[in-house]
Amino acid sequence: MSAVATTGLSPIEELAFARVLLDSVKHGRRGATLRMYRPAPTVAFGARDRFLPGFPSAVEAARDHGFTPALRSLGGRAAAYHRGSLVIDHIEPSDAFIKDTTARFTGFGQDYVEVLRGIGIDARLGEIPGEYCPGEHSVNVAGRIKAIGTAQRVVSGAWLFSSSVIVDDPDPIRAVLTDVEAALGIEWDPATGGSISEVHPEITTDAVTEAFASYYSSADPHTPGEPTADELAALPEKIGTHVL
Repeated sequence: MSAVATTGLSPIEELAFARVLLDSVKHGRRGATLRMYRPAPTVAFGARDRFLPGFPSAVEAARDHGFTPALRSLGGRAAAYHRGSLVIDHIEPSDAFIKDTTARFTGFGQDYVEVLRGIGIDARLGEIPGEYCPGEHSVNVAGRIKAIGTAQRVVSGAWLFSSSVIVDDPDPIRAVLTDVEAALGIEWDPATGGSISEVHPEITTDAVTEAFASYYSSADPHTPGEPTADELAALPEKIGTHVL
């Protein structure tokens, strides 16, 4: 597995570049690829969110809180992350189309629990009642706070598994989700929308990043490569999919 790093991309471009990498892997221009980055404040809306009457108000609520609203191509509902978070994009080639998707959710979820437990976090696999962007393969902390949300996109020839880890600075996450979910008319428990640091204040985003770097040590994420010229050239055509 190789690692790639991007710099200077906007929140919309970060989402679009994941699609670019997926195409690169699909067409054999890259092998298995890892990207980890600290995102700017973003609310990534799911496709189903667009059809709710309050969607325009939810988009404006995200902007009011200083979060860039974006449409993601992966499954799920609205999710928020920011500089106190870590986004992990894992892309691999595959001959099987729409196969093993549930097994990937379970396998990555279990591995992520072990990564976090390895640095002293009370991580658990499973949905918390009332969590935002609910999923049975979410990773929570102490059964109280959603810590990792996962989603995947599968195309013919490759898959992308993307994860957002909310480590510290919980207040902006809870505040933006409170207004976004209210606008969408979605009931949830705001207590589930914080960060790992609320239960483990000693844990930093750097520590979590190092833990996942060790987990993905075969990718040597400490010395990632740069995007190719062709990948950067392909980025503009992917952006429109994510703009709100």
